[in-house]
Amino acid sequence: MNSLRILGTRGIPAAHGGFETFAERLALYLVHRGWSVTVYCQEEGAGAVFEDHWQGVRRVHVPVPGDGPRATVAFDWRATRHAAREPGLCLTLGYNTAVFCGWLRWAGLRNAINMDGIEWRRAKWSWAAKAWLRINEFAGCHLGNQLVADHPEIERHLLATARADKITMIPYGADRLQDKPSAPVQALGLEPGRYLTLIARAEPENSVLEAVQAFARRPRGLQLAVLGNLRQDNAYHRAVRAAAAAAPAEVRLLGAIYDPPVVQSLRVHSLAYVHGHQVGGTNPSLVEALGAGNAVIAHDNRFNRWVLGASARYFESANDLAGVFDGVLGDAAALAEMREGSLARFEHTFTWPVILAAYEAMLLRLAGRVEARPEG
Repeated sequence: MNSLRILGTRGIPAAHGGFETFAERLALYLVHRGWSVTVYCQEEGAGAVFEDHWQGVRRVHVPVPGDGPRATVAFDWRATRHAAREPGLCLTLGYNTAVFCGWLRWAGLRNAINMDGIEWRRAKWSWAAKAWLRINEFAGCHLGNQLVADHPEIERHLLATARADKITMIPYGADRLQDKPSAPVQALGLEPGRYLTLIARAEPENSVLEAVQAFARRPRGLQLAVLGNLRQDNAYHRAVRAAAAAAPAEVRLLGAIYDPPVVQSLRVHSLAYVHGHQVGGTNPSLVEALGAGNAVIAHDNRFNRWVLGASARYFESANDLAGVFDGVLGDAAALAEMREGSLARFEHTFTWPVILAAYEAMLLRLAGRVEARPEG
């Protein structure tokens, strides 16, 4: 039986982010295909590692003190050492602690690493964090037996460090969303078809402030629903709140919402989706917007343009975005064309059956390679 251990996520069932959702989908897909799959799950606390099973997937729970970045590093280290004790393939999602993958190489195991985005370029990190991430990106390129890039631009970036035959480009996937109930939307005080959604961490590189400023510039007769935590001890978050205060009836700061049915209903019934991410590969939230058939207004960069194609509208600044809002939000024909383009792009490239089959094919190729334990 083919076997796989998935590392690098908080665990399944998914409750935190894109990698957890992907791990859940891939694990269930491979189990259905006859694989033995293990997913490592981070637990807050102390004690011994323990196991259980969930829908045919073996889960290895690794307790670590705390819940911040240091806890995640400790979890990755303990999970990697545990995974190195058993035969089979490994799939590490993200390279933030890729130096630990040297333990898998020393054990003679084959490990594929999803290299995620260019994390060390993100503005939110301190110089020390950027250095750590840059070191780990370099380590991942050399320690991984196979590298997965989720975007052609990430693939090109990796080619500066790794061989072309070591890299496979597989984007992220999503479900086709339609016919979702409107009750969760109305419970939040929103009118179906009369609001825009923005789902992102409130960070400068995600253009949340620019989006709020542009929307609040004048009355629009619509609402902007912003999903994401905003803390009082964060200067950028306070700036977002101040900008939203200029249009309190039209800019709705809903906080973080993790309940999938609620988020899905918000997507399906929104007039358009605003995506301000400036850095990264194939963003999961953006692919989910395509699967919901959203008209998308996105920051203009090479990452977003490949995902979205020609049907989206693009902006570079708050002034640009205000102009897009002015020109598009009242144009029903333009919005319909944008929605059609989103669905066409989704069906062509980002459906789960295509993505998961590509991962299985990559893993089967990796399983066919025999590599000796490295010296030293």
